[in-house]
Amino acid sequence: MAEVTHQPKVLLITGGAGFIGSHVVRRWVTRYPNVRIINLDALTYAGNLANLKDIEGAENHRFVKMDIGDTDAVANLLREEQVDTVMHLAAESHVDRSISGPMAFLETNIMGTASLLSACRTVWMEQGGFEGKRFHHVSTDEVYGSLGEEGFFTEDTAYDPRSPYSSSKAASDHIVRAWHHTYGMPNVPSNCTNNYGSFQFPEKLIPLFIRNAVQKKPLPVYGQGVNVRDWLWVEDHASALEVIITTGADGRTYNIGGENEWKNIDLIRLMCRQLDGKLGRDEGETEQLITYVQDRAGHDMRYAIDAARLRDELGWRPSITFEEGLDRTIDWYLSNEAWLNEVTSGAYRDYYDDQYGDR
Repeated sequence: MAEVTHQPKVLLITGGAGFIGSHVVRRWVTRYPNVRIINLDALTYAGNLANLKDIEGAENHRFVKMDIGDTDAVANLLREEQVDTVMHLAAESHVDRSISGPMAFLETNIMGTASLLSACRTVWMEQGGFEGKRFHHVSTDEVYGSLGEEGFFTEDTAYDPRSPYSSSKAASDHIVRAWHHTYGMPNVPSNCTNNYGSFQFPEKLIPLFIRNAVQKKPLPVYGQGVNVRDWLWVEDHASALEVIITTGADGRTYNIGGENEWKNIDLIRLMCRQLDGKLGRDEGETEQLITYVQDRAGHDMRYAIDAARLRDELGWRPSITFEEGLDRTIDWYLSNEAWLNEVTSGAYRDYYDDQYGDR
């Protein structure tokens, strides 16, 4: 393992009630009882405190409902809690939603990030400067654009975002780096591949298809399903973020990948086979639910991360294979039907009908 370069005393995690954020919060609360964890989330549609029921009584955890765009409120929270470290995960994060409603993505991902940075800079300078402080911006590989059949995204790949979502994250990445170069704010940006695992809002491919398969509803595959993604188990992502924020070099970007690539249709067929076995169905029964629908506008063909810097410099690797992670993920959703039913009520149904009803 790499040498420790930063040890948080009070860690503010934005978006901590969301999918990735809840796993990050849980990891820090349980592994670092002497670190105070401030969990800030606006509790929009994908934020859910039910994701953290198992740690809600932990002495080192405080939840605060707040919008990162409220600069004054965030600054007051930073002062009150004497926050020395920020891990910024709060974001609008679904490409399809960004296509139908881009302004929310620009407001949260760009202006929200700028507001958060402004609050941190103001308060930390009041406290004597940036010594012992660190800002970790968590971003996506989608900022790099789309790959052909060969090659990988590295930390030096030029940005080429193709959707309102990825362009908003690219802008926020640049803003974070600007605060580092202009004001000297310590930061360690990271860019990750597609995450999967427990507590993921079921607008995303894997939980959506598990839920539909259980209910014997169509499995809507964009285009011919040939788009390629690298998949990262969310608990491995949380462990990588821990390594980066504590041992990463200031101002250095780290790509986080699962070291595997899957065509969407191959992943879906694997999932169907696993579901057949778990649900007691005949072989091939779930696969018959696959329905090809009109492709997403501007659908990037392939993402693939080269995580050599993170592996070679900081000693991090994924802990499980995709097949193992998918098996655990399916088991979790099949065992947590009540959670799924709760988060898929009301507005989610309207969104689902709008997204897939006419394709």
